[in-house]
Amino acid sequence: MARPILSRIALMSVAAGSVAAALALPAWAALDIGDPVPKFTANAALGGKTFRYSLAEALAKGPVVLYFFPAADSSDCSIEAHAFAEAIDQFTALGATVIGVSADDIDTLSKFSVKSCQSRFPVASDESKTVINGFDALMQTRPDFANRLSYVIAPNGTVAYYYQNLNPDKHVERMLNAVRALPRPGAPR
Repeated sequence: MARPILSRIALMSVAAGSVAAALALPAWAALDIGDPVPKFTANAALGGKTFRYSLAEALAKGPVVLYFFPAADSSDCSIEAHAFAEAIDQFTALGATVIGVSADDIDTLSKFSVKSCQSRFPVASDESKTVINGFDALMQTRPDFANRLSYVIAPNGTVAYYYQNLNPDKHVERMLNAVRALPRPGAPR
């Protein structure tokens, strides 16, 4: 009789320890609205040419749409890049710039910047996943990849809006609406 009770107590102790260990892990969720974003520089490509991208320099010019995507040349990532390319004039008219980030190497992204991005906006390489982790954009089920997560970053360096969904269909529309909703410098309040 004592043996089954001790076994149950041992199992409950192991289960409690597992729950405690799980609770001690960092939570993976998008940065929240109003959170300051990590400033970064990264190798990027635009129109097949590589350069050093600086988020701080981009924010000095206006809001930034930063979107993370899992893998260049995958079907959904190509669809999303094409949609951002088609909408780039609308973002520019609102004073915003767009940058895509993935864990792909810069050579892959250089080709992707021409093919899928149509040389309309840059994509940055984050092979070390430093930027991806800094923005809580790591895909939990496949940690070699970024999640499909888009941010609008206000010029003051804080999150104005974010949207996370593996389906690429609504990211551009939601980012445009969020940029439109930002206060304009000099506009009456």
